[in-house]
Amino acid sequence: MNPSKHSLTVLGQIFKLIPRNLIPRLANEHGVSKRSRKFTPSSHVLALMFGQLCHAISLNDICDCLRNHSGALTPIRGAVAPSRNALSNANRVRNADMAKSLYYNVTDELTRRCPSFVLQGRRYCGVPRRFKRMISVVDSSTIKLVANCIDWARHRRRKAAAKMHLRLDLQSFLPRFVLVKSASTNDLAQAPELCAGLKAGEIAVFDKAYVGFEHLYRLTGRGVFWVTRLKENAQYEVVGQHSAPRGNIIRDDYIKLRDFKTSRKYPARLRLVEAIVQVDNQPRQMAFITNNTEWAASSICDLYKSRWGIEVFFKEIKQTLQIADFMGYNENAVRWQIWIALLVYVLLRFISWQGRWKHSFTRLFTAVRGVLWTCLDLFSVLDCCGTAPGKPRMRAAPDQCYLPGFSPG
Repeated sequence: MNPSKHSLTVLGQIFKLIPRNLIPRLANEHGVSKRSRKFTPSSHVLALMFGQLCHAISLNDICDCLRNHSGALTPIRGAVAPSRNALSNANRVRNADMAKSLYYNVTDELTRRCPSFVLQGRRYCGVPRRFKRMISVVDSSTIKLVANCIDWARHRRRKAAAKMHLRLDLQSFLPRFVLVKSASTNDLAQAPELCAGLKAGEIAVFDKAYVGFEHLYRLTGRGVFWVTRLKENAQYEVVGQHSAPRGNIIRDDYIKLRDFKTSRKYPARLRLVEAIVQVDNQPRQMAFITNNTEWAASSICDLYKSRWGIEVFFKEIKQTLQIADFMGYNENAVRWQIWIALLVYVLLRFISWQGRWKHSFTRLFTAVRGVLWTCLDLFSVLDCCGTAPGKPRMRAAPDQCYLPGFSPG
């Protein structure tokens, strides 16, 4: 089966998923239109998206390739190929908040257009099936930068890094809230902003870096359930037992914080669950705390175990998209590249859902990257990838078997 033809290139078909008037509207809102002449905001977004899809490692890679295919750019909303200086200047001076707004607007538009994209799309396999409500995982990932070129992100004496704080929805495996800041910022300081969008009845899971009892008490007051680890130096007293030890559960008790400062920040009682869990195929004792008193102790352990999904997400985008080699040194250029990378991720996920893609995200990225400039229907290309007319058949026994040099019979 051969792929069918299309009037646009594959790159144009991907870019067409962005509503036509969205980029000009956001450019006016963020003052980007005043700083653009021939190199329009749509051309800017398209150039950065191409850099992600072809895994470019420099501005020259993007500009030279777009210039060689300038004829195929014009049908994509009149886009033009930039010069190296034009693209570098756009990344430096154009407000990166436009890319942030573009990501959220495109995600909302795809969700509104196809609600089943979120409800019936990809689901992290580690999510406990008995939970039907939204489970969000909060964590951060450090992105290494060049210390002698990037002063704004200086992390240590000879190191520089940016940090991407993320709230991931495990049901849809899509980022719900993202912060891009210097790695020197404290994780706990970003926790209130990351969890601001959580609604009553939803579940938040995070590690000890985001444990602040004042923040946890505000979540409890909003009706948000949360699960996290208990710090080793926490001082508490047991005020009751929730359930008797059973299986791998060592204890399941109610506790109250004993330290004067922390007890004022969280005056209510907490639930402490200690269990033996498997870490790298080795038994390890861990202590979890939560504000929920109805779940089974094993469910609390399973919820925290599902936190590994965000590590899978970070590994997936770092190994596939281009957020390791940056094409600009200032903070604005880094933010442009990260937000466009997340935008490309959502668009490819939407394509995989529409095309009923059954393989990995990495294989989808590879299949799309190889046909960016061809005028083939994208979904027919995906149908041809990894498919064969039938499984090869093997005989149970050969008709004859003999040694080389000897005639059969």
